[in-house]
Amino acid sequence: MKMPGTIAEFYLSAKKRLEEAGFAEEIIWQSTRSFSRANETTLLREHAWVVLNSGFREQTVRKYFDYISLCFCDWESGNEIVKNEVACFESAYPVFGNRRKLRAILEMAKLVSERGSEYYIEAIESEPIETLRSLPFVGDITAWHLAKNLGIDVAKPDRHLVRLASRFGYNCVHRMCDDVNQLVGDRVSVIDLVLWRAEERGYFKAI
Repeated sequence: MKMPGTIAEFYLSAKKRLEEAGFAEEIIWQSTRSFSRANETTLLREHAWVVLNSGFREQTVRKYFDYISLCFCDWESGNEIVKNEVACFESAYPVFGNRRKLRAILEMAKLVSERGSEYYIEAIESEPIETLRSLPFVGDITAWHLAKNLGIDVAKPDRHLVRLASRFGYNCVHRMCDDVNQLVGDRVSVIDLVLWRAEERGYFKAI
């Protein structure tokens, strides 16, 4: 299918196709995320999701995430995970055999257990990206992913969106998403999701 002529047209076409393809619930989920509702469970769960997804296909992580969540006490608290860290690791490892990532999840639980979730929530609220970059196994790009999933209204400048931005004449993913926000009114985080999902599924090809 021919790629729409402007980024706003691309976005609206992609959103319509995604909703028709069964992704409406995912779009609604992103649109209703709010950092004001973040708590210890949210912080632990979303950190784990982003860490596990780093360098992996999302479908692979999604397939096992419910089971991994059970292995890590359903992200009830850092204290609970720390108390059961050996059992958490050993039960998760057979289905997700990446020791570094599982240990990063345990390290995050230890940090939250030691300092308290409120310490991190307040720090993220004050300096979101800088704080998130300091967390275990979170880097320059994944910090934006984690911020978005925690309910902060930002875009993640990953390779899909960088490539799309270039096709539409942008040298900045954030500026591209801000422009779409100004034109259509949807949250930047939703725009990020729709554009990323459309690129990931190959809905449109460059002309």
